[in-house]
Amino acid sequence: MVDLKEGERLDDLQRNGYKIIQSPEKFCFGMDAVLLSGFASAPEGGRVLDLGTGTGIIPILMAAKTDAKELIGLEIQEESADMAQRSVIYNDLQDRVRIVQGDIKEAGQLFDAASFDVVTSNPPYMIGGHGLKNPEGPKAIARHEVLCDLEDVIRAAARCLKSGGKFYMVHRPFRLAEIMVLMHEYKVEPKRMQLVYPYADKEPNMVLIEGARGGRSRLTVEKPLIIYEAPGKYTPEIYDIYGY
Repeated sequence: MVDLKEGERLDDLQRNGYKIIQSPEKFCFGMDAVLLSGFASAPEGGRVLDLGTGTGIIPILMAAKTDAKELIGLEIQEESADMAQRSVIYNDLQDRVRIVQGDIKEAGQLFDAASFDVVTSNPPYMIGGHGLKNPEGPKAIARHEVLCDLEDVIRAAARCLKSGGKFYMVHRPFRLAEIMVLMHEYKVEPKRMQLVYPYADKEPNMVLIEGARGGRSRLTVEKPLIIYEAPGKYTPEIYDIYGY
């Protein structure tokens, strides 16, 4: 049994009986992390690295849905990394999932080059931290490019991926041009993309991207993913991803 600290709660992930420790005062995972885990895949026996893992949501969900042998979550914030580690222990995943406290910008020193089959990331979306009341706060760090930026994430992914390895990221459509340029620059060629819409008649608010290290230039755009078919009612695709 794992002890919960003040302000923490245990949330059911609806997969394999797994649960995750979170603190609403700090930061809780959102739908973007769940959608990324549904969009990503990993080969049997493969190694997966999640950059900026937060409380470990993506490695734990990927452990539930794939046969990857080793899943590592890299997280710079001590409190988040601690919650992630305790969630790993709670779910008895120590033989497959490992949490490393460290900086995305130092991923190239923390891990061997070209040693992962898959790299995933749900990075901060917003540019910079100017004007933030508390730029050192956990929520600010998770949402704004305070401690790392988009290029840091893609550079780290490129260094850690094997040739032909896959990179999966969820981000915001307004950064799409920048994402494509940086992925191409670091030779993580965009191969698959899916736009996510809150409703069918609204603008997309998320984009899911898959890239291949050293891949050829050919991009497949998948059909749009719609979250709600009516207020409070998910589409069948979303229920499927959540495992309901």
